[in-house]
This record gives sequence, C-alpha cells and structure tokens, in this order.
Amino acid sequence: MDLDSRKPVEEGKFAYEGLDRIMHEKARLGILTSLLTEPDGVLFTDLKKLCTLTDGNLSRHLQALEKEGLVDVWKGFHRRRPQTLCRLSEEGRERFVNYLNQLETVLKDSAVQEKAAKKKGKLKRRPIPEGWSPA
Repeated sequence: MDLDSRKPVEEGKFAYEGLDRIMHEKARLGILTSLLTEPDGVLFTDLKKLCTLTDGNLSRHLQALEKEGLVDVWKGFHRRRPQTLCRLSEEGRERFVNYLNQLETVLKDSAVQEKAAKKKGKLKRRPIPEGWSPA
C-alpha cells in the first residue's frame, strides 16, 4: 500500500447527511415502515406484533418519534375498550420518504464502489506495510 500514490479524498462523499438518527434505530425503522404502509394508522397492539416489541419498548419509541413530530398518537375506545391509534404525521411521512431516498443512495453508492473495486482487483487485501501497528 503506497500512501503517496493515493487519489485525493473527496470530502463528505459518504457523509449521508439525510440519514436522520431518530429514524435510523432498528425498532423505529420498523415502526415507521409499518406506519408508511397504512396511511389511516395502525393500532398499538398490531404495531407491537408487526415490530415484535414489548408494550414498554414500543411506547418509548413512539414517544421519541412523537416528540420529533414524526408520528401522531390518538387515544380512543372501541366496544368500551381503550385503544391507541398510531400514524405518520404529514411531516413524518415526508421526512421518512426523504430518509428512504437517502438509504437508496447509500445502497447504490456501495454497489458502485464494490463493483469498481472488483473490476480493479482491489477486493483482495494486501498485507499491512512495515511500520504500522494495531491501534
């Protein structure tokens, strides 16, 4: 590995500023995906099953998403039983679709980089040169 012959690094090329941290957590990604497919909303009990979360875990994630303005949570009754309806807010829908578009860019960039490296024969790792040690 010749460090002097490397191409200059394109600053920010893989920063992906559109990946919103509030959405990037696994459980929240599942919640938002579930809600995206049902514009009228999803009952708490169904959302819990779809995402395999506990009541408490789902509640905490919904609170975080609601605080960010991504979801609306509605309380009501059906046949005298309390129910909670969750759905994406308009802002949440827009932000989540933008987030998904950014994820799509990550996937495309990764595929392009991997294909280019394969074409150049750069997928096989070379030994680390002398003078380097594990961090």
